[in-house]
Amino acid sequence: MEKSSYFKKELEYIKDLRIRNSCKTMLELLPDYFFEIPASSTGKYHPAFTLGEGGLVRHVKVATKIAYDLLSNPSLGCEFDSNTKDIMLMAIILHDGLKSGLTHNRYTQFDHPILIKNYIIDNQDKLELKKEEIDLLGSVIETHMGPWTKDHYGNEVLRSPKTKEELFVHMCDYLASRKYLNVNFDFKGDILE
Repeated sequence: MEKSSYFKKELEYIKDLRIRNSCKTMLELLPDYFFEIPASSTGKYHPAFTLGEGGLVRHVKVATKIAYDLLSNPSLGCEFDSNTKDIMLMAIILHDGLKSGLTHNRYTQFDHPILIKNYIIDNQDKLELKKEEIDLLGSVIETHMGPWTKDHYGNEVLRSPKTKEELFVHMCDYLASRKYLNVNFDFKGDILE
């Protein structure tokens, strides 16, 4: 089964076929573990529906749905042009793609936003994206952790979001990680609406 088929519905949110195809390509390049692990290695930081096998995929689906709904709202989505919306949706689909590292580690890699940003840059020759799109994609992924920029030793590792695009992607990821959420999925793994 193609890895991108896990996100068939979410990929359809991306209007520009170049960007959609680039997102599919990156999904195929992600390690297998991404499609199997829970969203939180300890269960501390994510809601119940994101725990267990496939939990990280469910977290990403919810973050992407939140982003799509907000971007589709005329009062909110008017802040971004169509191309920027597509890049932000791609970023949310890929933001945790290397959450446990290039090879699967037991725990979340604190620098995973940098790892996935660099992984995209390393594979940009396989994508149909322009340089400015790669730059935007990298910046919104790199800052998706929001204010949590210091590792367990107090070292500043990540950048905090500053631009409206960076803040938007962080907000969608943050909302999808709230423990009070209860999202239901159908037998195919799609969000029930």
